Amino acid sequence: MTAPVFSTLGCRLNAYETEAMKELAAAAGVDNAVIVNTCAVTAEAVRKAKQEIRRLARENPGAPVIVTGCAAQTEPETFAAMPEVTKVIGNTEKMQPETWSGLRAPDLIGLTEKVQVDDIMSVRETAGHLIDGFGRHRAYVQVQNGCDHRCTFCIIPYGRGNSRSVPAGVVVEQIKRLVDKGFHEIVLTGVDLTSWGADLPATPRLGDLVMRILRLVPDLPRLRISSIDSIEADEMLMQAIATEPRLMPHLHLSLQAGDDMILKRMKRRHLRDDAIRFCEEARRLRPDIVLGADIIAGFPTETEQMFENSVKLIGDCGLTFLHVFPFSPRKGTPAARMPQVNGAVAKARAARLRAEGELALARYLASQTGQTRQILTETPRMGRTEHFAEVRFESDQPEGQIVTARITGFAGQQLIA
Repeated sequence: MTAPVFSTLGCRLNAYETEAMKELAAAAGVDNAVIVNTCAVTAEAVRKAKQEIRRLARENPGAPVIVTGCAAQTEPETFAAMPEVTKVIGNTEKMQPETWSGLRAPDLIGLTEKVQVDDIMSVRETAGHLIDGFGRHRAYVQVQNGCDHRCTFCIIPYGRGNSRSVPAGVVVEQIKRLVDKGFHEIVLTGVDLTSWGADLPATPRLGDLVMRILRLVPDLPRLRISSIDSIEADEMLMQAIATEPRLMPHLHLSLQAGDDMILKRMKRRHLRDDAIRFCEEARRLRPDIVLGADIIAGFPTETEQMFENSVKLIGDCGLTFLHVFPFSPRKGTPAARMPQVNGAVAKARAARLRAEGELALARYLASQTGQTRQILTETPRMGRTEHFAEVRFESDQPEGQIVTARITGFAGQQLIA
């Protein structure tokens, strides 16, 4: 018996779900198989998925290749047409135990029905796959899946379905178990995190969930929130930012652009001034908060002046950690039918945004010299501060603990302590 080989592409949520699939595969007795969990966020992500499938098929001759994830959900026929692929399963199906019981090697011999992908828009519940401990020192808890918004560039709702929330009581119980297992930091994760609760009775908001976790799990040292849509941040969430020291002072924002016309063409629900106002308010409530953001370069119709507005947003919002993407048209999205910016221009703009982001990060890292920080150690020589800045230690530290250390400088994108 050979253990299955798993490969994950894309977001943190995909990585979380791969851990859940490992448990499902083990329980079903799946062996000698290759499972690729794909991403669909850009055309490049789909290209990389195909490349990974071919590589793993070469390295594991004779093993059935099972493809799942967002790209498998949005374009199953693309992967079913690949000679290396044995089976394509959707994002809902990959979380169902009965799917895995049908994926044992003998069941796949002579398989005629390659595609097992249902209509994800009909899914109304989050799958009950709560895993106890993805990551060794920091645990990620999926509280939400799917998205109700239809940004013109985004294929993800068609890969993930509409927004579904995990009830607060279920989330709290899982976090209690994780804390009992020794985890010092919990990260709440989802596709559209700030929409959490909209489909639950009494329509609670993300801030209600955060406050409930902190109240009912008093032994949890650190709670962190992954990417949020700033326009959806509710009053209770802002109160938590202001008053709860166990809520980490780091937010990653889905901003996407800094020009109002581009934001409208993206069908975003905020304008430039809304983003700036949110960042100013977050900083007023929590002066040491560090903000990151996603920004797309070269969106269709983007002029040089529009692009300059995105560059200026870095300073206007005081952003530190940037995730920059050159625009990539996704078939089936409205943006793919808009007048496109030359690909080389989009890449050059992305490079400039990344360079500006590196300067902003360097300024932040320099400002930390001499500060004392609480650092969650991930290895004996590496950890992360409350603000998620990476730290290199000059001597070995106890792994998986929160240690107090003084920042002595920085090198590259790491602090030194």
